[in-house]
Amino acid sequence: FDAVGPLKSAGVKVLCTATTVEEARALERAGVDAIIAQGWEAGGHRGSFAINADDSGVGLFALIPQIRDAVTVPVIAAGGIADGRGIAAAFALGADGVQIGTAFLLCPEAAPSPAHRAAVRSGSEADTRLTLAHSGRPARARRTPYIDAMAQDRTPLPDFPVMYGLSAPLQRAAAERGDDDCQFLLYGQSAALAREMPAGALVEKLAAEGLAACAALGRAG
Repeated sequence: FDAVGPLKSAGVKVLCTATTVEEARALERAGVDAIIAQGWEAGGHRGSFAINADDSGVGLFALIPQIRDAVTVPVIAAGGIADGRGIAAAFALGADGVQIGTAFLLCPEAAPSPAHRAAVRSGSEADTRLTLAHSGRPARARRTPYIDAMAQDRTPLPDFPVMYGLSAPLQRAAAERGDDDCQFLLYGQSAALAREMPAGALVEKLAAEGLAACAALGRAG
């Protein structure tokens, strides 16, 4: 938190990620301008302050309203949002904005490896898990034999970033063989909703879908 004050003094807007209400409160006390409420569904590394269990977390639907009630700064929802329905739901729960990642992985502007792109293209809501096995910090990635085997072995792993150095040879070997047994393919639980189109067109479509879904909620009320 020591960097927040100097950054704001320099005119920098500071946005930080919280995965729990406690983290959100701590961020507001530190003076951040907005809080990104990252749900359990999110792909990639979790934005938690400390290494926590790779089998525990708070889903976005439970997290947004509790963080919204706990802080006064803007709240940005992240995790599992990939279409207008998710955007509308986040706003209905109290979010001021949304952050979207996995939905853009199939855009031509994105640069995942062919194996990563194929994994997202065939992804489902149930084929990822939180793992410490590649970096030493919890990250949601496609389940692989390596990740599943490491989850069964509860031996403490080296801290981040040491684990990257240990897992990198396995990732390179898997990539050279053309399989994903040990690759680190990061994406979230909304992969099946990802669409292949230019990023600009996707932003326009998401905005239109979100407005339509919000309007439908208003009519339903």
